Amino acid sequence: MPDAPASPCRKICHLQARICQGCGRTGREIALWPSADDAEKRDILRASEARLAQLAAAEG
Repeated sequence: MPDAPASPCRKICHLQARICQGCGRTGREIALWPSADDAEKRDILRASEARLAQLAAAEG
């Protein structure tokens, strides 16, 4: 069985437009993380990584 996905939290907890600027998760995703199964966590990770990429592109 593969290891459970690790939390993407970077201890930079700053929500802007409902998105954490540190990890890219929404407040809802952050709240759901502890009870999410591995598949849900992987979905959250994919979505948060995409959001962080969009934020970086908008800044750059």
